[in-house]
Amino acid sequence: MEITVSTPALLFPAVSLLFLSYTNRFLALSSLVRRLHKEWQDGDHDPILFAQIRNLSRRLTIIRCMQLTGAISLFWSVLSMIFLFFNCINIGEITFAIALLVMLLSLTALTVESAISGGALRIMLDEANEK
Repeated sequence: MEITVSTPALLFPAVSLLFLSYTNRFLALSSLVRRLHKEWQDGDHDPILFAQIRNLSRRLTIIRCMQLTGAISLFWSVLSMIFLFFNCINIGEITFAIALLVMLLSLTALTVESAISGGALRIMLDEANEK
């Protein structure tokens, strides 16, 4: 397979869109956690509220992992482009493969977080069904 300097650059638009998505998710969830935490501090020690806070906290941790692995993937892509620019083809190909694998980790974390995201809704729905 022939790899050129522009090949790793193909990840840049995808990474930009993923970062936008990850950041939006993070901001929305952190705002929700702050609101729920305030309710908890104001004396509403409902176990359902605590379960939701715990679920959202877990999701925020995964989102930070998604952001970190996305940034590392971008780093390896840039490194790959540098090696390819200086005609170090083998090293460039290896670093690009690393970038792809790390991006795969980021996408795997996204899949896990998406699966967990329904957890908060399930908590509320279970509570509604019990009543």
